Amino acid sequence: MSQQQTKNCITLRGSAQILCEYLKFAINSVLFQRGLYPPESFKAEQQYGITLLISEDPQIKDFLNNLLTQSEEWIIKKKINKLSLIILNVANKEILECWDFNVQYEDGDIALSKEKNETVGSKDIKKIQQEIRDVMLQVAATISYLPFLDCRCSFDVLVHAKTDCDVPDKWAEAEPVSIANAQNVQLKSFTTSVHKMETVVSYKFVD
Repeated sequence: MSQQQTKNCITLRGSAQILCEYLKFAINSVLFQRGLYPPESFKAEQQYGITLLISEDPQIKDFLNNLLTQSEEWIIKKKINKLSLIILNVANKEILECWDFNVQYEDGDIALSKEKNETVGSKDIKKIQQEIRDVMLQVAATISYLPFLDCRCSFDVLVHAKTDCDVPDKWAEAEPVSIANAQNVQLKSFTTSVHKMETVVSYKFVD
């Protein structure tokens, strides 16, 4: 068997699916770690070689499923540069925390892409999962030094998409996010060789 035939091949859709799967676990992890919902409403799942928690709340599952299904299509078409998970104080709607998931588009494996006539990557899937695991462990560790959320909070996810996107009926335009007196923490990034994702958390600094 030639080397070319044994090479890994990650398609554009496959890469977008990897990103959206990461987003599902990362968002759920933040919701759990930040105590937005009761711990008993989450179930443990094995992913990336570690135990992660996923909400079993039907509304949250439905919300994230719709969000990520649409986002996957937009990522494939290079329509998204960022998704932002925002945590708000329910009482006054003040934004206390923002988790930015920045999407960058890479060239993939140039030779293989030319042969396949589409952008594909050849990065080892185990290496990608290892990188994602490192990010997920960092998400969990970051929570320990973020300010305590001592009020009732809710969340939303903003999709930073190009203006020519066909926006689904139930979606609404959102204002730019700003946090007063913000501190930023840059987490590790991972790449599929077709897409790169960087995670940054901004939070309201309290003396």
